[in-house]
This record gives sequence, structure tokens and C-alpha cells, in this order.
Amino acid sequence: MTTETHLDVLVVGAGISGIGAGRYLKAEHPAKSFAILEARGASGGTWDLFRYPGIRSDSDLHTFGYEFKPWRDRQSIADAPRILSYLRETVTENGLDAHIRYHHRLVSAAWSSETARWVAEVERTDTGERLRLSANWLFCAGGYFRYDEGFTPSFEGRERFGGPIVHPQHWPEDLDHAGKRVLVIGSGATAVTLVPAMSGTAEHVTMLQRTPSYVMPVPREDRVANLARKVLGDERGYAFARRANIAKQIGVWKFCQRFPAAARKLIRWVNTRQLPKGYPVDEHFNPPYDPWDQRLCAVPNGDLFRAIRRGTASVVTDRISTFTERGVLLESGRELEADIIVTATGLNVQAFGGVELTVDGEPVNLPETVAYKGMMLSGVPNFAFAIGYTNSSWTLKVGLLCEHFCRLLAHMDEHGYDTCRPEPADPAMPTRPLLDFAAGYVQRAVNQLPRQGDRMPWLTSMSYHADVKLLRADSVTDPELHLSRAAALV
Repeated sequence: MTTETHLDVLVVGAGISGIGAGRYLKAEHPAKSFAILEARGASGGTWDLFRYPGIRSDSDLHTFGYEFKPWRDRQSIADAPRILSYLRETVTENGLDAHIRYHHRLVSAAWSSETARWVAEVERTDTGERLRLSANWLFCAGGYFRYDEGFTPSFEGRERFGGPIVHPQHWPEDLDHAGKRVLVIGSGATAVTLVPAMSGTAEHVTMLQRTPSYVMPVPREDRVANLARKVLGDERGYAFARRANIAKQIGVWKFCQRFPAAARKLIRWVNTRQLPKGYPVDEHFNPPYDPWDQRLCAVPNGDLFRAIRRGTASVVTDRISTFTERGVLLESGRELEADIIVTATGLNVQAFGGVELTVDGEPVNLPETVAYKGMMLSGVPNFAFAIGYTNSSWTLKVGLLCEHFCRLLAHMDEHGYDTCRPEPADPAMPTRPLLDFAAGYVQRAVNQLPRQGDRMPWLTSMSYHADVKLLRADSVTDPELHLSRAAALV
């Protein structure tokens, strides 16, 4: 096993976050060397991995897109091929192709304080070959879920079902659902996307949920944004739409947080208008939790509600007792027959792609670390990561932390530092989960993730405006961020 050329920054993941990180590095630090490792054979991350029918964004692309690259498509809630095209345009336009190393999976990384660098062990996923890379910085941009498997709970009698059982994360290219009875188990963003997409050709699609979700219709095309782009041009029109939609997202979230009862009534009123007269709205679309305790599910042009009105889709709220040869038997005693079952039951969360980290020979135990500014870890030098918002467009935060990261690199270069280590001034500071979110996929993994503190800069902000101040306007220096130069290199 040989060590290849040393790099200034090693970025992990060529999805929306890693591509963004590469572009910021290229623009702000053109002299620095960097590589983007991608375990798969293509860029695009989530938008290349998932192939299930109807896959699309659940955020508008004027905020989910990059600040530096206008979204020019008329679709605001966009389907995956359009998003993938946008991401790959970004790669080409910014000369990132040469920096992406496909079929390279980061297995482990070891930090040495003596040399002020990481030594990363990398596996070639196409050949099995192992190699080493060294780098001054690690930037993990791979999101927070496992790419190799989705989450499927244990279902009694699963083996008895005679038809295919499919998880959306591994959608078979040859699955033909035309004229078939499809049962989709789940109620989140994936389920509400699949149901209307499949109902156009299936005999019937049933969405089986244990607990309802909040579902709101949104326009697939943003007329204001499209008009702004037409009148003001791509750059200024996009900037205007982005600011307007950021304000709208924040306004909706704050309204739901401050007036949950009123928000619940408003959502129910909208749902009632979208559904057939006499439909049992409270049974199927009235969750037991408040709006935005979990993400609201957006349905473009109300497509889920339209499928229900047409009679090509239906919703059942119940629990599964067991799978049968013909479908599933519910606790109520009702049997739902199906030809195909889709388990849209969520994701498996995995921090930093499951990479094993060590610092001076000591393993890093993630639950014992605390996130600094939502982008670094206490006690782990020269390590940054990209995790976006759970209550708004993911990329809004990723762009800000990439800016902050580049400013930090410039500050270290200017002052001759090569090591950056966040450490809480108060070791007894109270902590809570990094992702303080009620969604099941987060709760299942909460004890495997880093923590956040109860004060800045150890709070993981979910406020875009607060992060604009913290990550863009405020200084990169902080009493709890220790900058130094390795003794061996002085």
C-alpha cells in the first residue's frame, strides 16, 4: 500500500454538498490542491442513487440550488433528472471533473499532531485495491445516511408474500407496475412521491401508514420566480427569488412553531379542500404531533390529493399484523391485497459514511464529541463536515459553512497556522442531540451521532439568518477554536 501525493483538502462525497465544497475551494483557494472522493461511479449523490418513480426535491430549487449558480428551469419543485443535470453542469463549469476520484471510498483516517496531517486509507470499490492519501484537512460532505441500504423494519411473515418487495433506495430497473396493485408502506416524503407517480399506470396504489404526516400542496412552478428571472435576468431574478423563498420558508416554520394549533387548523382546511367531500381527513391527514416537529411533506400541484380524488390511490391508517401470501393483514383484521409491496420506511443514518477516525492513535467516539458551529468536532483537528437544515433547504447551510471553511483556511495561511482544534471551555457543558428532530430515522441513530451544546458556538443552528451572521459575517477566530503550528514543522 503506497501513499500518494499529499493534498491540502480531501473532500468526501461528490453529491450536492461535495460539489459545492469543491467549487468554493476552486474559487477561493485556486492554489490549493484537493480531491473529491466518490465511492460510486457517478457524481450527484442522492440524485443519482435514487431511481424510484417520480423522485423529486421537496424543497424549491431557488433555495436548494447553489447561491453561485442560478436555477434556470421552470420547475421549482424539480424532478431528479433536472437536479442531476444542474449538479453536473456545476461540475463542468467549475472544472471539478479532474478533482473527482470515482470508485474511491474513505475507510479510515488517522490524524498526527506531529505532522499536522491526516493519513486516509481509501478502498477502490471497483477493484478492491487499498491506497493511502495524506491531507491537511478532511471535509466530509457525504450527508448522513447509508448509501448501501435503507431502513426496513422487521415484518412478521414477510417471506410468505408471493410478489416483489422493494425498498425505494434499491429500485429495480425492470420492475413493471403497470396494471398492478401496489402497496406503499410509509407516509413520508418518499411515500407521498411514489403514490401519485405510480398511480398513473398501476391498477391502484394504496399508501399504508401507521401515523399520518402533514401534507401540503405546493406549485411545481414558481410563477414569481419565473417572472423575476424573465424581467430581471437569470442572475438578479434568481437572487430575488432566493431571498423571497428563504423568507417564506422561515416565515412558515416560525408560524408553525409559535402558533401550532392555528397551523394545524390551516393545514387541515387546505387538505379538506383538496380531498373528496366527506373524506375522513382526521383519520389519514391529522398527525398526533405539531406541524414542523417533523418535516412537512410537499406535494407538487397537489398530485397526491388528485390521485385520491380520481380513485387511483387511497390511504389506509393502521398497523401491520403480518404479511400474507396475497399482501398484508392489518391489526384491524382487514387484509390489503397487493401484487407489489414498496417499503418506503425510511433511511439508515450513518455519520460521515462510517469512516473510522483516530487522533494521535486514539479512536474518535462520535457521541463523546460536540459540534462546533455545526461544522467541526471538539477534539478533532482539521476536520469539517457538511450537514444542512432539517427545517429548510439543506443547501442553504452548506453554502454558508463552505464560505466559512474557506475563510478559516485563508486566516490560517495568513498567520502561519497548520492546526485548528475546537475545544469547549467548559468540559461540563450540557449537551443534547446534534439533530434535535423527531423524525424516526434521526431518533434511531441519535446515540451514534455527535452532540451539540447549550450555547454558541456549540449550538447547531437551524436558523439561516443566525448562520449568516455566525458563518458569513462574524470572525473565524474564537476563544474555543485553538489555532497552532505543529512543533515538528516550526
